[in-house]
Amino acid sequence: MKAKRTALPATAGAATVALLLSLTACGGDASADGSGSTVTVTVGYQSRTINTVTAGTLLRSLGYFEKQLNSLGDGVTYKVDWQDYATGAPITAQMTAGKIDIGSMGDFPLLINAARGKQLGKPTRLVSVTGYNLRGGLNTIVVAPGSPLTSLKDLKGKKVSTSVGSAADGTLVRALQRAGLDPAEDIEKLNQQPAVGASALDAGSADALSQFVAWPGLLAQQGKAKALYDGARLDLPTFHGVTAVEEFAKKRPAVLEAFLKAQTQATDYLDAHPVAAAEKVAKATGLPAETVYLYNGAQGIATFDPAIKPQLVAALKEDVSILKDAKLTGNVDVDAFVDDQYVKKALGPTAYAERLAAKPPKPAGEVWPKGAGKTLSFASPTALLRHVAGHRDEVRAAYVPDTTTGTPWFADRAVWVADGGALLPFVAPETARAYIAGHGGARVVPYAEALELAS
Repeated sequence: MKAKRTALPATAGAATVALLLSLTACGGDASADGSGSTVTVTVGYQSRTINTVTAGTLLRSLGYFEKQLNSLGDGVTYKVDWQDYATGAPITAQMTAGKIDIGSMGDFPLLINAARGKQLGKPTRLVSVTGYNLRGGLNTIVVAPGSPLTSLKDLKGKKVSTSVGSAADGTLVRALQRAGLDPAEDIEKLNQQPAVGASALDAGSADALSQFVAWPGLLAQQGKAKALYDGARLDLPTFHGVTAVEEFAKKRPAVLEAFLKAQTQATDYLDAHPVAAAEKVAKATGLPAETVYLYNGAQGIATFDPAIKPQLVAALKEDVSILKDAKLTGNVDVDAFVDDQYVKKALGPTAYAERLAAKPPKPAGEVWPKGAGKTLSFASPTALLRHVAGHRDEVRAAYVPDTTTGTPWFADRAVWVADGGALLPFVAPETARAYIAGHGGARVVPYAEALELAS
């Protein structure tokens, strides 16, 4: 996907302007000391990878970075060039080519970013985190709505679409290994961009799709897919983060600090106004706001916090072996790649320590009423179903956390289990069966029946 740029008229004057802009791009100066100059800061982001919104889509729409730059008072005029990409790979390519200063991407692409930067003499550093899930719930394997496949073992001999080198590919590999399958031998892996994979699943040329946010939730909401495997069953953290070119960070630490302050502001805005934030991201990306809220809502799959938590660094180290086995990287020095000095300074040591110690909220069920600017929370899935049953024409979306993993999912797309008087939701059928195996009398019930039982 090409970066979004504003085209200049094909005139000699415009060419001169373009030349001057190129000279001042990526932190360049028009004067020796930088005073009185115009500096362009180039930010690569993924608008539809919605767990990076606090460093991309939402941040851009709020204008916080530009405001922070304007408040520096260093005599420099700053311009921000926002470049939108479908995945992290082209962002890394542009960073190592000296054309992007700051980028955001998922954990596996971050490792490739670190490896490529070192290899090409343009080292990068992980400077903050955007959205994360400590159990791995940001990645999901889905199949077509009418597919007979109901477990990972059913994927043997099947065609599975994923983006090689992505966190979703890592989930696929680990999940298959735990199910006793060889990812290299027992499936035919199709290396495809998310949109291509979604089309392949719809056309029947792929039997399953393993992807990152927001594709699984989007396809489920649209009725084009159903969950086969909840990535949170791995119980391994997945996250997205911000990477910066080391040379840029050292040359312009105040600019990077301004970005991280702005990211924190965007994070605070998302936390305080989750519905409004979802609507803003939906407007900017074309994604349904209901899907955005599934991941980024008050009780969404992702938790947003710029602090680089030790659990996430530990997970990054475990991810290296997956990329090495796929021959996408060699060894990656994760400790050298992680650099929290800039975000720690941006937040202040006390606030940073508090964020490091903070724990994600325990997920609860939510109903988003039509026309409402906030959601309703429910103490139990049964209570949520009872409300939905009594207000069927007034519900925009309803979300329930998986009984085992805590991963939120659309209530009408969940697998429901009746266990005595309790009604329990699960993201995927295999997880539901595992619960039923340990609870005599429990049984799967259709969503319509669950609503009737609740009311």
